[in-house]
Amino acid sequence: MSNDDIYEVKSGGFRTAIKVFKIIFYVLLFVFVIIAGIVAYYGYQLYKELSPQVQKIIEYHPNEVTQVFDSKGRLIANVFDEEYRFYTKYDEIPGRVIEALLAIEDTMFFEHDGVNFDAIARAVFKNIVNMKYMEGGSTLTQQLVKNMLLTSDRTLDRKLKEFLLSIRTEQVLSKEDILERYLNYVYLGHRYYGIKTAALGYFKKNLNQLTLKEIAMLVGLPKSPVKYDPTKNLGHSLARANTILKRMYDLGWITQGEFNQSVKEVPVVYDQTLTQNKAPYVVDEALRELADIPDLKSGGYKIYLTIDMEYQEAANKALLKGYENIKYRIAQREQSIRQSRNLPKLSEGELNEFLNENSNTLNGAMVVTNPHTGEVLALIGGVDHNQSSFNRATQANRQFGSAVKPFVYQLAFDKGYSPAEIVIDSPKRFGKWVPNNDSRKYLGPVSMQTALEKSLNIPTIDTAQKITESSLYSGLQQMGFSDFPHDLTVVLGSLSVSPIKAAMQYSLFSNYGTIVKPYIVAKIVAPNGKETIFQTTQTKITDDKQSYLVISILKNIIQRGTGHRARVSGIELAGKTGTSNLSRDVWFCGFAPDLQVIVWYGRDDNTSIGGQAYGGNVAAPVFADFISEALKINPGMRRNFRIPSGVYQKRIGNEIFYYTDISRINYEQLEETNRLINSEDENLFGF
Repeated sequence: MSNDDIYEVKSGGFRTAIKVFKIIFYVLLFVFVIIAGIVAYYGYQLYKELSPQVQKIIEYHPNEVTQVFDSKGRLIANVFDEEYRFYTKYDEIPGRVIEALLAIEDTMFFEHDGVNFDAIARAVFKNIVNMKYMEGGSTLTQQLVKNMLLTSDRTLDRKLKEFLLSIRTEQVLSKEDILERYLNYVYLGHRYYGIKTAALGYFKKNLNQLTLKEIAMLVGLPKSPVKYDPTKNLGHSLARANTILKRMYDLGWITQGEFNQSVKEVPVVYDQTLTQNKAPYVVDEALRELADIPDLKSGGYKIYLTIDMEYQEAANKALLKGYENIKYRIAQREQSIRQSRNLPKLSEGELNEFLNENSNTLNGAMVVTNPHTGEVLALIGGVDHNQSSFNRATQANRQFGSAVKPFVYQLAFDKGYSPAEIVIDSPKRFGKWVPNNDSRKYLGPVSMQTALEKSLNIPTIDTAQKITESSLYSGLQQMGFSDFPHDLTVVLGSLSVSPIKAAMQYSLFSNYGTIVKPYIVAKIVAPNGKETIFQTTQTKITDDKQSYLVISILKNIIQRGTGHRARVSGIELAGKTGTSNLSRDVWFCGFAPDLQVIVWYGRDDNTSIGGQAYGGNVAAPVFADFISEALKINPGMRRNFRIPSGVYQKRIGNEIFYYTDISRINYEQLEETNRLINSEDENLFGF
């Protein structure tokens, strides 16, 4: 074969190869175009499908903590539903926080369009070289999209969605908006959501108070909130923070001096409860009153209460002291009974065991109000909220005992009777009912003033009969009492009220004739700044002159009657004891010129308290303890009651009686009665 033939064969083979190559190229190109078209179409459709999801990021309204404050703006509690978060605007975030975050998470954040392909390539190369996952190339935008809109699944479909959504997010939101959402959405461990929450939780600082080291510790948490939790793994947290500081230094974002100083710092870290609830019974009641607000626990509201935390703490201390006093009385009574039966006394250990068993159901409540405005200044619903959240101050209706008697006498005085009116203290029978005085002794004819001072039962029934039973029942209803028996047992306290209701009823006296409804929520402020103001309601029952007739007797009760243990030097006080049948409930309802206190003790199972407990020896001292402390809290408190114009007084023997223009007085009968009373034992009812 000639050279020409050989050349011709080779030339033909080369041309054939070129043709085959071209065919393959065009086929591959066609396939690529088809695939690219399909991918582009799929991507476009997916982009259109996913775009509406970005609205969730655009219209981001996260759950926020609702805060409860007292009347002086002091934090009482943080209330939240699922996420514990304080939201912060971008303008409130210090530049150092942004720099630290970008240094460790996304240095090119302000340069890319949502996806940083250079970072992805570097991450892929590093992971391949090390044959394991070392780092990711996600931008902050991608992290936000993944956390808010997608799952953490490592699939191609999820990654494609993440890319597309990140690009779309960058088209509709500014970089600042994205950072604001990221720093408020991100979980930073310890149930803290958002950078502001974590700053307050871990360091008790606002963002602008954080040191550079503290900032680095916070922005290092998203990588692993558990591993870098400074309350549990401080060493890991500090090491992670130092890595971030080194990165900031390498980028030239902090100086050598700042780096050296920050690396050495070991911040104080706090491991505190999230709610920080200082008055759980109060907060529970406030939330009940605002229960019609659907997002109350997640809407970022600020609730301002009428409560004064200094009064609240004083009330809690006084109530617990009274609780221990009851336990002491029960213990003493048990030992006394054992001694009378010639039984050995219980040892200290046995006595403690006895008291623990005996005090399981024993409880108490206390309500302190401003009687003129209705503001609840302190409210204690039980001796231990951890043991029982049932609020006895607002939810327990208990028999009122003799604390109801002043209302009976107020009705009588409003009908023209005076405190000097004579009533009879002698045994009486009403069908099968034979009421007695607690002392089982009788004084004969006494003035209404003396009858109320000594809390005599029979004269109170006599007073009710003077004003007629129908007037009694209608009068009590007008005063706000409800669901009470329409028989004469009501004047001895067979009706039931809660301590908060008792506070409202007793404002008839402490507010000089006008009943004021107690309220606990002063105002609530929505996140948009809109304020809702709350106020009391008032009901005028009688005028100030007539109400002072009862006030004057309630003052005597503390000075020389059943409430003498409620006395506090340096201030005029008024009040009434109350004890229900078998000492199931003991009350003291008292007031100073500008402060009212209701104290109650009883058992949750409605059995007898024991320990010979009465309103005078158990509840009255609690009132005195609180008033003494209140005078220290507010030394400028008014000390004397106002005597209204139109109120007159007359001394008969050792007694001073007040009266008004409508009062009817038989002085001759009164002088004779007073002579008889003074010959009797004045301490018959000194319990």
